[in-house]
Amino acid sequence: MRTISVAAGGAAYQVVVGAGALTSLGERLRNLVRGPLCAMVADTHTAALFASAVGDSLRAAGFEPVALTVPAGETSKSLEQVGLVCDGMAAAGLDRSSFVVAVGGGVVGDLAGFAAAIYHRGIPSVQVPTTLLAQVDSSIGGKTAVNSTCGKNLLGAVHQPVLVVADVETLRSLPRRELHQGFAEIIKHAVIADPSLFEMLAETDLTELVCRNVAIKAAIVARDEQDISGERAVLNFGHTVGHAIERAAEYGTLLHGEAVSLGMVAACEVSVRRAGLREEERQKVVQALASFGLPTRLPAGFPREAILPALLRDKKFEQGQVRFVVTPRLGEAHLAMNVTLEDITAAIALL
Repeated sequence: MRTISVAAGGAAYQVVVGAGALTSLGERLRNLVRGPLCAMVADTHTAALFASAVGDSLRAAGFEPVALTVPAGETSKSLEQVGLVCDGMAAAGLDRSSFVVAVGGGVVGDLAGFAAAIYHRGIPSVQVPTTLLAQVDSSIGGKTAVNSTCGKNLLGAVHQPVLVVADVETLRSLPRRELHQGFAEIIKHAVIADPSLFEMLAETDLTELVCRNVAIKAAIVARDEQDISGERAVLNFGHTVGHAIERAAEYGTLLHGEAVSLGMVAACEVSVRRAGLREEERQKVVQALASFGLPTRLPAGFPREAILPALLRDKKFEQGQVRFVVTPRLGEAHLAMNVTLEDITAAIALL
């Protein structure tokens, strides 16, 4: 079992990583929350797999979990589902001393975290990520959000959890495609912060791999919790185009990590044009993505014409200005001010 400390703004919490970490959840929460009542939010997949173990750990520590289940899939990231979760918490009697436990991947983590941020104007949340993508990325840093009809993650709040418990044993339940999408975020971290991660991609010690990635994200979030200075923005490498591709596909054709993979290919192309990224480094990223079966070209018949309109609605545009993350060399990234829509459009065309 390994523990990584995260300090962001006025919040400080621990990320516990390791095989069997779920069993310690309840005990670790004893001194972090006030009341016994909690909402255990899972989707239809993760509820069947993990709700029993999570509930047992909570009850053994004296907590009273109320199970709330949402449909699996990106469509659950909606204000409607947030409202249903909050209604369920109110019906169960949760109050300001209660807390929320999110059990699942990024969708559940974002949805439950957002519900916690707004219920009674904010109650504690706990993240129990059960996918590789969530363990190395979305469960860390406090960003919670749901989608609107206009774009991805447009409605949300920064609400840091009080604890993250990442049990790598949960990853055994993932289909290969679901597991592999998590490597898109790991490769992103290699590009923006630590190129030695490229050598760890075949790492069999998942605890070490998850810990390395958590530490990278924690360090970036600590420097820019609210995504104001531009330092945290580097975590969006590949996401501007990736989110637009997800929106164009109507959140059904591609997994999030797969869309981010395509977005990183486009971002690398822009980086070659505008930041001086060497062609051999671009190829290294593309080959790493392909080695996990992640897409580097758009599927045949994809509605390409819908990508640019979706991109223009992205929250990473401010006052009409393009805020695009580029990498001049592997291990570094920054927000570029010289990237144009023409550059992005040309990179998308190569997909």
